[in-house]
Amino acid sequence: MNFLNDQSYPYSNTRHATYAKNGMVATSQPLASQAGLEILKKGGNAIDAAIATAACLTVVEPTSNGIGGDAFALVWTKGKLHGLNASGRSPKNISIDAVKEKGYEEIPTYGWVPVTVPGAPGAWAALSEKFGKLPLTEVLQPAITYAEEGYPVSPTLGKFWNKAYNNFKEKLTDSQFENWFNTFAPEGRAPQPGEVWASRDHAETLREIAETNAKSFYEGDLADKIDAFSREHGGFLRKEDLVAYEADWVDPIHVNYRGYDVWEIPPNGQGIAALEALNILKGFDFPDKESINTYHKQIEAMKLAFADAEKHVTEENHMLFTANDILSDAYGEKRRKLITDTALTPEAGEPAAGGTVYLAAADNEGNMVSFIQSNYMGFGSGLVVPGTGIALQNRGHNFSMDPKHVNALAGGKRTYHTIIPGFMTKGDQPVGPFGVMGGFMQPQGHVQVVMNTVDFGLNPQAALDAPRWQWKKDKKVDVENRFPHHLAQGLSVKGHDIQIALEPNEFGRGQIIWRDPESGVLVGGTESRTDGTVAAW
Repeated sequence: MNFLNDQSYPYSNTRHATYAKNGMVATSQPLASQAGLEILKKGGNAIDAAIATAACLTVVEPTSNGIGGDAFALVWTKGKLHGLNASGRSPKNISIDAVKEKGYEEIPTYGWVPVTVPGAPGAWAALSEKFGKLPLTEVLQPAITYAEEGYPVSPTLGKFWNKAYNNFKEKLTDSQFENWFNTFAPEGRAPQPGEVWASRDHAETLREIAETNAKSFYEGDLADKIDAFSREHGGFLRKEDLVAYEADWVDPIHVNYRGYDVWEIPPNGQGIAALEALNILKGFDFPDKESINTYHKQIEAMKLAFADAEKHVTEENHMLFTANDILSDAYGEKRRKLITDTALTPEAGEPAAGGTVYLAAADNEGNMVSFIQSNYMGFGSGLVVPGTGIALQNRGHNFSMDPKHVNALAGGKRTYHTIIPGFMTKGDQPVGPFGVMGGFMQPQGHVQVVMNTVDFGLNPQAALDAPRWQWKKDKKVDVENRFPHHLAQGLSVKGHDIQIALEPNEFGRGQIIWRDPESGVLVGGTESRTDGTVAAW
């Protein structure tokens, strides 16, 4: 693969990739990208830049993430790839029976029941302590400034903000949700594109996190405020759950795909679904990207991988099969044989036992970071801790209420998690970070981006701009409205229930940074389906 290739065919309207030597930050928000670049220019490394960008995104893209969400990271530094699982656990005193006692047969989307311990502040602190060069007080300053002084809302952000407001206005009528409206709709509506929005509470919270290396959030004043708010409204979360929180450094998992190692965080994340799909697909030849056969096999492999993930994936110590079992060549071959010339309805196999922001950052020292954080489903639970600007996630919504399921709700447990950072290497050299945010679109986006890069030689921008598909359930597949119609018709003939979707953001929002192994030049791409930008120097 030529990393400096500027091939964009057949996407003639694609933007060109971005090139730089000294550093690069790619995100869905220009202000956040510039914040990361500012930290690089002040002497910070890619890890510092990633933290600064992530914190800034909680302010300038609150529709997708927040201080009260989770995070994961893959960090390449000094010749090694490190993984960070900063997802939070369910409250210790929650259980299936306790939720049923509150009148629920299924875990609700909003309110206190789906709230789990936020991991994002802990991720920032852990990354800074292990790999950062600058103090958190300096790294978080851009985010603090934007929260305190305000910033003009961008077009895509305004669109999703308004959509969330209209949804919440209809559904969140209880008093516990009042502070969400006070914080994010202070004028009695969502801020419009071009209007300035600020949150001084958010700024003060970020400042307190920076000054205490996140200890206030888990052990101090901020933890007390979260605890008090939960008790007031009958929530399960307590300060003891926050005190017990710890971000975990983990060994990333991978498969080798045509000479390239593709890396993901191990379960409880769903990155294993992307790896299983690639493990299945590597047994096929794909001479042409724009062919019915290529798309058909991609979709079929993804369906099989999702079926396995839904049945088998949760926190690792609760799984019946290991990641190695699921990603073995033998199991990949077994699943590959199920793919025929017609669409299948996927079912999980049995291996042999043995609404998110994504950012990528790189510096001129060789450090590269793949980072993702989310509140889940946009703004999350609809709860904002009074006086803090902390919007709490609803990640617990992914737990199962079936006590026999591996991902069954239980106290102190991590749930099946949708947000996943990706990374690619070749031999002992880094290729770089990549990711596609957006719920269950994420592993599907990872597969499409990797194949666009490795199989079809597209540069980062073209790899992201290429029309996408998304498997939904059974045989239903959504395709973008610019997806070639003759291919959509051909897939329909093979038995796929093809639906043309009008909303481009349904298909995820991605970022990529590759490093040329010979020159060290960085080449990046950013999502054309949102307000994305690559900041570089």
